Amino acid sequence: MSTGVRAPEPVHPCEPTGSTGPVQEVVDKDFPVTPVPAYARKSFFSLAVVLLGFTIFTPTMLAGAALGTAFTFGDLLLVIVAGSAILGTYVAVLGWIGARTGLTTVVMARYSLGTSGSKLASILLGGTQIGWYGVIIGTIGELTAQAFDWNSYGAKATVMVATSVLMCLTACYGYRGMYWVSVVSTPLILLLAVWVVSRSLDEVGGWSGLVDAQPSTSMTLAVAITTVVGTFVSAGTQAPNWTRFGRSGRDAVLASIIGFLVGNGLMILFGAIGAITFGEGDFVLVLYQLGLVGWGVALLFGNLWKSNADTAYAFGVAGAELFGRPSKTPFVIGGSVIGTVLALVGVQDHLVDYLVLLGILIPPLGGVIIGDYLARWRSGMPEGQALPAVDGRNLAAYAVAGLLAWLSDHYEVGIPPLVGIVVAVVLALAIGRARTQVRAA
Repeated sequence: MSTGVRAPEPVHPCEPTGSTGPVQEVVDKDFPVTPVPAYARKSFFSLAVVLLGFTIFTPTMLAGAALGTAFTFGDLLLVIVAGSAILGTYVAVLGWIGARTGLTTVVMARYSLGTSGSKLASILLGGTQIGWYGVIIGTIGELTAQAFDWNSYGAKATVMVATSVLMCLTACYGYRGMYWVSVVSTPLILLLAVWVVSRSLDEVGGWSGLVDAQPSTSMTLAVAITTVVGTFVSAGTQAPNWTRFGRSGRDAVLASIIGFLVGNGLMILFGAIGAITFGEGDFVLVLYQLGLVGWGVALLFGNLWKSNADTAYAFGVAGAELFGRPSKTPFVIGGSVIGTVLALVGVQDHLVDYLVLLGILIPPLGGVIIGDYLARWRSGMPEGQALPAVDGRNLAAYAVAGLLAWLSDHYEVGIPPLVGIVVAVVLALAIGRARTQVRAA
């Protein structure tokens, strides 16, 4: 079925005023503001590797650590499965739309929110990723200094700047660069994580000891599931940035499930087991406790290199859409500089509440895109149809869904990300169908 969006060629002819003939404008090979053409699509294996590498993310284990001390092992598994199912389903639907259209999340937002209204999506999605980039760079500096007992600020700053340059270059190289980093790092990280789990089981007396462990803290079921969903729901909203390279919607759905349901769920489980057995949810610090400093540093760099390259790529394509430019590279570089400066001033110590708020406000954006797509442009946008500058009704749907998600969090009623997603999908779907009926009449 046609997406209604014509795929671009490798170069675009332009006819500037006063020109006697067409000139050639080179387009970014990752097509940040145009549909990915058929010749640039990737295999299912490639897509699955990139998305799995995106979610095999050591800070996710910190969320698992909080869960591991609050539930029995059986209840913990139920929480992880429920939260991962919500996250995986949401991302899979968005990923399917990305593959069908060949567009990034922020460009798809133009159809739902208008050409100017979509700037809200670019600012929110790009902004949160720059913040995460700074948090990860700062985390690398702190943990590396801890591993080698470096106490000077200069040593930490040098590590932050050097790793930021490496991650920025990987993101500038695009999809292919992130694929090869994932191919190398993801299997090694998973093997090391499984080995540490086996050591953890030795510490606690095997699976029976793990099952018999009793909670030492408390947490409600809703908060626990929200924690699981919230680990990657903001980043998952941008999954179309990569699934648009899929050759079919089916490939995108399966790759999203592997990455966001299986991969993210495993990292939460690993963190929970580490907390139960060692009292520590971060495997890097568990390795430090086991005296394996070298392996800990290798895990840290291998894992966060890939994840932060994805983060830089995300704010790069958001910047390209925001400013209407054909290349992501200037925005990858600019965002990386901002993120590094934030890390150097200690943003990792102050950004948590901000990121939690964005985790509530961003999912409704994906919900509006899903509902609007299903209602109005699933079979393709008519060629030549002008888009409004601002789609007030869909923006209102987003605002209502975001408010209800915030109220859900504030009053601890329901699961905030799920509330935001469901309300946004329902409202956007109803608005889109009403428009279609009016036009038909």
